[in-house]
Amino acid sequence: MNRYDKGLKTLQEYTDPDKGTNHFELMKGLEDLAPDIGKYIIEFAYGDIYSRKGLSSKDRTLTVLSSLITQGSGSLPQLELHINTALNAGWAEEEIVEAMVQLIPYVGFPTVINAVKQAQKVFAERAKQPAHV
Repeated sequence: MNRYDKGLKTLQEYTDPDKGTNHFELMKGLEDLAPDIGKYIIEFAYGDIYSRKGLSSKDRTLTVLSSLITQGSGSLPQLELHINTALNAGWAEEEIVEAMVQLIPYVGFPTVINAVKQAQKVFAERAKQPAHV
């Protein structure tokens, strides 16, 4: 399997459009101006990195959340997507918030408050969704 196909398969495991994690929508928005970025995301991020052994999907999502939070307000749209991904991977809302609180000594209150506000938005949107059976 080539890197692209491997990445596509891995990315599909993290994507659930019904629960706010349509990673493909992000890449589709890049097609007109920078289509190679989507290809690089699939090949490198998901084909090479996300598909590695050693961490569970759940652990990977927490690592990504922490990184995005430390990057600050410039990464809020990606943080929204990956909060959804973390919930889909099995993290509870309370655990996600606690992970954010843990970052306060390292990134400061403003950065964590912005992340918590983003989490509130995601939690509220998901609460409005009908349950799928």
